[in-house]
Amino acid sequence: MATPGLLLVDKPEGITSHDVVSRVRKLLGTRKVGHAGTLDPMATGLLVLGIESGTKLLTFIVGKDKTYEATIRLGSSTVTDDREGEVLTTATSEQLTAITEEAILVGISKLTGVIQQKPSAVSAIKVDGERAYARVRAGEEVDLPSREVTVSRFELVGEIRFAEDHIDLDVLVDCSSGTYIRALARDLGNELGVGGHLTSLRRTRVGEFEVANSFDFTEGAGLNVMPISEAAQGSLPSLEISEQDVIDLRHGKRIAGEALQPTAALCEGELIAVLDSAGAGFLKSLVVFSQGEANV
Repeated sequence: MATPGLLLVDKPEGITSHDVVSRVRKLLGTRKVGHAGTLDPMATGLLVLGIESGTKLLTFIVGKDKTYEATIRLGSSTVTDDREGEVLTTATSEQLTAITEEAILVGISKLTGVIQQKPSAVSAIKVDGERAYARVRAGEEVDLPSREVTVSRFELVGEIRFAEDHIDLDVLVDCSSGTYIRALARDLGNELGVGGHLTSLRRTRVGEFEVANSFDFTEGAGLNVMPISEAAQGSLPSLEISEQDVIDLRHGKRIAGEALQPTAALCEGELIAVLDSAGAGFLKSLVVFSQGEANV
């Protein structure tokens, strides 16, 4: 049996998140592998995988804030809001010449903070039980409703690159889960009246986890699964509980205590459960690990 826990992977370009899961299943010899948030084939960077009982932690990681590095190309829009889609509109050289750095910075500021964002039509959001991207690729028109997201940082990195038929800018984005960087590129281009799409995207952080500490398929190094107790303490608040609390939790009971958010409960270094407030000074289990399950 594979070691239960989390595996941080630096996904290369050109493969799907499911491809990564399939490779890891073969490398570790287990079917029980899942991920905390997909990346498009064009995108690279951090993919957090759960191994064995570590998959139980993924639900508490998928909603965490994320950091991305991206390149936005102004001057054309595409069906997919990235370089892989069919071009829909193209700006004239006169329109592009009129775009100033100040105008770009103003456009970026309008897309920073708590904003209403219409997800890219080519997204994993389900519409009547089917992924939006599948409907688009089948030729359907998909119009997803806007939703509130938080872009806490959206800033330029380095120099803006002005060309005759496009403008390229590298950006760094910190955002809430559910934010589409492709949609930021699209909306910035629309704000400036010239269209926009992504030409590159890299996820460098998911919550407390950084891509710098991840496994790179191209390097061929050994897989280093983060033990589940360490992973839980690294991604959630934690508290030490008694042996009697352990017995009660494993029998479906609540225990005394307070928590403001999902919290890892440990006893002598072993992860026992993830708890949340049940009110009135009690904690309830969201996930419980059976004896030895978190330390195989």
